[in-house]
Amino acid sequence: MNLIFAVDGNWKIGFNGQMLVEIEEDLHRFRRITEGHIVIMGRKTLEALPGQKPLENRINILVTRNTDYNPEGFLVVNTLEDLFPLLKEVNPDKKKEVFVTGGGTIARQLLLFCNKAYITKIFKDFRNTDTFIPNLDLNDDWEAVWESEVQKQDDIYYRYINYERVRW
Repeated sequence: MNLIFAVDGNWKIGFNGQMLVEIEEDLHRFRRITEGHIVIMGRKTLEALPGQKPLENRINILVTRNTDYNPEGFLVVNTLEDLFPLLKEVNPDKKKEVFVTGGGTIARQLLLFCNKAYITKIFKDFRNTDTFIPNLDLNDDWEAVWESEVQKQDDIYYRYINYERVRW
């Protein structure tokens, strides 16, 4: 599995179910990387999507404890134990990559199963945040393997950093 997130300087990813900031090029990058693959998200992440619709050209898996929640276009699992058999079913030859896209709880629960991370690091610390993912820079099991040049949108500076797990 892979993580794919935009984080601020403290590895915060959102507030009140929304991303901290929308960076147009980062959204395009997210689409390029995940299209044709599998995305996993929690209910709050789904509810933050435009129209609460599945992401096009991807297999969308929703993890939610709510057994009555079954939005159209999503494969729904109610426990992480149910997730792995579903992944085997929809990706038996493992040709598709699996991306953990949000939110923070799902990322923390699935981190041990991830071996790559595509991180957009925003050079700003947002005050109003309530959601975070683990700081890979402080985790000896992870190493930055590639960094882009610094990018800019309006007054937001950011860079893309790819991480790989170096220890299990």
